[in-house]
Amino acid sequence: MPVQPETSPPGLDLSRLETHLAEHGLARGPLTAEVIQGGMSNLTYLVRDGDGDHPFVVRRPPLGHVLATAHDMGREYRVMTALRDTGVPVPRTHLLCEDAEVIGAPFYVMEYVEGGQPPATREIDAKLTDVLARLHALDPAEIGLAGFGRPEGFLERQVRRWKRQLDASRSRDVPGIDTLHDRLARAVPKTQRDTIVHGDFKLGNTLIAGGEVRAVLDWEMSTLGDPLTDLALFLLYAEFAALDGSGAVGPGGRTPVAELAERYARGADLDITGLGWYLALACFKLAVISEGIHFRYTKGLTVGQGFADIGANVAPLVAHGLSALED
Repeated sequence: MPVQPETSPPGLDLSRLETHLAEHGLARGPLTAEVIQGGMSNLTYLVRDGDGDHPFVVRRPPLGHVLATAHDMGREYRVMTALRDTGVPVPRTHLLCEDAEVIGAPFYVMEYVEGGQPPATREIDAKLTDVLARLHALDPAEIGLAGFGRPEGFLERQVRRWKRQLDASRSRDVPGIDTLHDRLARAVPKTQRDTIVHGDFKLGNTLIAGGEVRAVLDWEMSTLGDPLTDLALFLLYAEFAALDGSGAVGPGGRTPVAELAERYARGADLDITGLGWYLALACFKLAVISEGIHFRYTKGLTVGQGFADIGANVAPLVAHGLSALED
């Protein structure tokens, strides 16, 4: 997990954080922190206390332009806490603080998990696919997530939501993106089964060590809804590895997306014949997210590296989404 050393990390008041964590028995002595690079949304910090033997991670929303519901710390914390003993690998959670006065925004604290994002291989692709199928096999009610979302009308709300997010982030003309939205809205399919949905499942949002998936991260967009939305986004990232942000493809190469889809369908016991619409939705969603990051970058509100070229992803995603609807 690459880190960028910082004496005073942007967005994290170490003095106030130290006081708050001490009150909850989570830290002793002065804190040091480093920005963990790799994410394009919520800010993530590796924090050590005076002992330094047990590092932990702090997550907070991005600086500046924050879209409603897109950076919900409580949502991430709740779902990871619920998934702790389910076989879906997640970091253990320690503390949620929804008081923005402490460090300037809500945040939560979780364990630090050793691992990284090695080059993708067929073996890693298979294990990621199996983790996704395992997540979608869980009964939300059995792990305390019955009210975690409103699955009724989930797909219709997804289309509307990403249109609203697009409208909130518009700073330039993006040809075809409104056509893609309109065609999605006219052909919403029927959901086969409601499950826990991660919302951004990909290699880049996991930690891998020893060839195993050690943790699934970045649950900020998780909810209850149609599992094929997760599958489609995962396949989109696998097909366009540069969008994943997880590095180069390994010697074995990425598994063909059709093979991954079939593996998932067997594991999750779902019909994937209508996957084209879901792939188009994934393209629309990722295009909107990329446009939002581009918006923050142009305003000087991003922290870290890798943001300058994100805006260039939007047009190819729109074109791929329109093509998926034709298949």
